[in-house]
Amino acid sequence: MSEESLAHDARPEPPDALPEYAERVLEVAELIPPGRVMTYGDVAEWLEEGGPRQVGRVMALYGGAVPWWRVVRADGMLLPGHELRALDHYRTEGTPLKEASRAAEGHLPRLDMRRARWDGGGRAEAHT
Repeated sequence: MSEESLAHDARPEPPDALPEYAERVLEVAELIPPGRVMTYGDVAEWLEEGGPRQVGRVMALYGGAVPWWRVVRADGMLLPGHELRALDHYRTEGTPLKEASRAAEGHLPRLDMRRARWDGGGRAEAHT
């Protein structure tokens, strides 16, 4: 390895720079059409890197600037602590929901994953 490449590798990233993986996750979140969702695992699979936990961590740390409500748990449960904000987005966008049973905590609906899940709609061929 050359001294030049070593010096380049040793340079710290600017403090406001996002890690490359986080940028890629957020780019996928922005591709998801209104009214559709992808699971954390779907995003990782689409990127062919990481897993649901890594995607969830990126969304927790950096997801506020993208449509975070479109990256969801596989069971369709609304994100704890953000249920009402997410529900407002889902209703505005027409995202398919399943009505909550009376036994459900807080009587909140779930996402209808069968109808709301987005597979990338052919864009997977163009990802990097």
